[in-house]
Amino acid sequence: MSTAMSPEPRPTRQQLLGAYGTTVPDLGRPGLRVLLCGINPSLESGLRGLHFATPGNRLWPTLHAAGWTPRRLAPSDTAELLAAGIGITNLVARATARADELTDDELRAGLPLLADLVARWQPGWLAFCGLSAYRTATGHRKAAVGAQPERLGGRPVWLLPNPSGLNASWQLPRLAAAYAELWETPPPS
Repeated sequence: MSTAMSPEPRPTRQQLLGAYGTTVPDLGRPGLRVLLCGINPSLESGLRGLHFATPGNRLWPTLHAAGWTPRRLAPSDTAELLAAGIGITNLVARATARADELTDDELRAGLPLLADLVARWQPGWLAFCGLSAYRTATGHRKAAVGAQPERLGGRPVWLLPNPSGLNASWQLPRLAAAYAELWETPPPS
């Protein structure tokens, strides 16, 4: 549980630039209800070693509003996230300032590594957070939010909108509704 009385100080530009290429360890274990797959870590996530660590990232209020967590968690609340049956990984491991700095080849190269992780952990759902990255990585150019026909690592796949504030077409109520639909849907056997 996060016990900080005040938010951590914002990193300097120099600190953030120093985080280019860093990685964030996968957060998970076998038997998760959902394994969230982000596109790649932000520089702040790389610097802090925590997923979705940029202040204002809408993942945390979305998970709470969608009923995934009993309260709004912080990126450092990893034990509570795991206790709720939620893990986090990334399609591409290296941190960048923006996801559009990644190449299509990097996105495609992340799939086999992700499939291996999913095969080991066997989550109920593998949920990709980001339509464009998913479409590029898989070649499924018309994939839409919701359950996907294919599996990865032997597990069912669900496509979610990216909770980044840069994804302005998805505001919090709409994000929460999309995430709630997944949370309420049992994985196929």
